[in-house]
Amino acid sequence: MAATRIERDSMGEVAVPAAAYWGAQTARALANFRISTLRLPAPLIAALGRVKAAAARVNRALGELDPGIADAIERAALEVAAGRFDGEFVVDVFQTGSGTSSNMNANEVIANRALEILGRPRGDRATIHPNDHVNRGQSSNDVFPTAIHLAAYERITVALVPALERLAAAFEERAAATADVVKPGRTHLQGAVPITLGDELSGYAAVARQGIARVSDALARLGEVPIGGTAVGTGLGTSPRFGALVLDELVRLTGLPLQVARNRFEAMQNRDAVVEASGMLRTIAVGLMKIANDLRLLASDARTGIGELVLPALQPGSSIMPGKVNPVIPEAMTQVAALVIGHDTTITVAGLNGSLELNVMMPVMAHALLESIEVLANGATVLADRCVAGLVPDAARCRLLAERSPALVTALVPRLGYDRAAELFRAAVARDVPLREVLIAEGGIDAAEVDRLLDLHALARGGGGGN
Repeated sequence: MAATRIERDSMGEVAVPAAAYWGAQTARALANFRISTLRLPAPLIAALGRVKAAAARVNRALGELDPGIADAIERAALEVAAGRFDGEFVVDVFQTGSGTSSNMNANEVIANRALEILGRPRGDRATIHPNDHVNRGQSSNDVFPTAIHLAAYERITVALVPALERLAAAFEERAAATADVVKPGRTHLQGAVPITLGDELSGYAAVARQGIARVSDALARLGEVPIGGTAVGTGLGTSPRFGALVLDELVRLTGLPLQVARNRFEAMQNRDAVVEASGMLRTIAVGLMKIANDLRLLASDARTGIGELVLPALQPGSSIMPGKVNPVIPEAMTQVAALVIGHDTTITVAGLNGSLELNVMMPVMAHALLESIEVLANGATVLADRCVAGLVPDAARCRLLAERSPALVTALVPRLGYDRAAELFRAAVARDVPLREVLIAEGGIDAAEVDRLLDLHALARGGGGGN
């Protein structure tokens, strides 16, 4: 039988593993919330560590904590922020909706590590108490949403925005390289007037650029945090200066432009900033799913599909069909997008479940938001590096399909009129001959003018034809 020690909380004694840094309240949460294998994401654990470190510094400065105890708590909290104790955060995501269990998990881990730093045994609550010392001046109700915002802000700026920049740049480079490759445009999955591949890819680059603008705009609200509001926003139980001073320390620790919430009551009642940020992520996911599906269509093999693009061949595509290579990166991206869209629904429903002074679905919101940020960032990076950077056009096939597009007849309308142009096009289709041949034989147009009317590059620039 594994060795245990006895820890205490306000409800009594609890046996916990001797090697664990967590204590009694975490043990109770472990027993209560046996629901999933999901645990707090690492960025949120790091954010909790930073909040606790900042609070310890402020409590020392305000004379609320003995300097030696405050220093040990700060050191332990920064070790949590560095990821040293991620394995000690054992509470299920599906827990009390305020995140109290995870806040106490953090308080207990930090308290016991701080005791270790001071040479004291774990569980020595008389020396360092998880609530009285580590959680001093705080409540789960202001700490947990502060940590969510901090973690999301950091991961958007450090991971997602650079990934979208990378994807946009990859598309822009390929767009420049294919600026003269003419191909048929398509609307309703039917041939439309010519377009260059460069123009098409530039649209994909713009989706990534607009995604950066969207999430960057949402950061203004994510940067507002309710620390100092304690239980319901009034700040009961802490110094009126505590919230602003903790925020100053968090800005020093993270370099992020965080602000005290303009209205702490709103910032604790609602998680609208999280809902907004998730909506931006959903919009990006929708755009990237459309792009991924376009790449799959355009790269469908020339023998049975469109075949205008050739994507990097990364791995065998079938366990039974030799030689088959699939568009695996776009397929992965569509799955990422589906997850993000689903997570946005979770966050939206969770955002609706505020109860008077507090939203009570914060842990699942945190999980969904941070996972969405992470998979979008990683997915965009993989799409850029493993797919877009290596895509090449089949220029000859692009031109062939552009010349065969039924929409070329559009160029004849200013010269012949809509009805006559349609009549000549139907004649070409019925005889299965090139449109050029019918134009010369029956349209009364000489070869030189046909060449001018059907100049693919001119048409792709929006000129040519009868203009």
